[in-house]
Amino acid sequence: MMLLFSDIFGKFADLTPSTIAILVLLSVAGLGGIILIQKSRQVRFTTRMLVYASVSVALSFVLSYIRLFRMPQGGSITPGSMLPMIIYAYIFGPVPGIITGMAYGMLQYIQDPYIVHWAQFLFDYPVAFGMLGLAGFFRKNLLLGSFVAILGRFSMHFLTGILFFAEYAGDQHAALYSLSYNGSYLGVEFVICAVIVMLPQMRNMINRLQSTYSNK
Repeated sequence: MMLLFSDIFGKFADLTPSTIAILVLLSVAGLGGIILIQKSRQVRFTTRMLVYASVSVALSFVLSYIRLFRMPQGGSITPGSMLPMIIYAYIFGPVPGIITGMAYGMLQYIQDPYIVHWAQFLFDYPVAFGMLGLAGFFRKNLLLGSFVAILGRFSMHFLTGILFFAEYAGDQHAALYSLSYNGSYLGVEFVICAVIVMLPQMRNMINRLQSTYSNK
């Protein structure tokens, strides 16, 4: 028995830090996926929700093609391409928002793939864009919801930057490199989204949409 445990834990000791980090991320994603599946069973996607989801994904996809600045290893600054996804989650809630965000992430992969590892693909595309659905937890404060949603996406890119793109850091620490790289364009993206949602006309339109849905 002792030899068996020694053999098992000895193999764990041979794992690299990157492999361990990937396993931890996959475990967390798996747990989150199980919770999402359980919660999704409690949500009934109506025709209205599906139509809004299609329009939101289409708007985000079109806006993502308007690149004000493009980063060399993936990522770009756009005129608020994440905002339609955030607004959708704000109106319909986190579970529909996360599911729709993951679907949009797959379109982002088709549009501009940058893959170095299968785990990096998962966290940089479906999981990262699924995080935009977190805005649905803040349905009384769209600005805060936008910040949390973009922060959630940033956290995924930040981790994959450390694990899979450290070679681009040069003499800089991988964490600082990932922080500056992903924070630079996503920070600007948040500012753009924040400015748009603070416009009175936009706030009134979003509030009308949310009120219309909540009264159904």
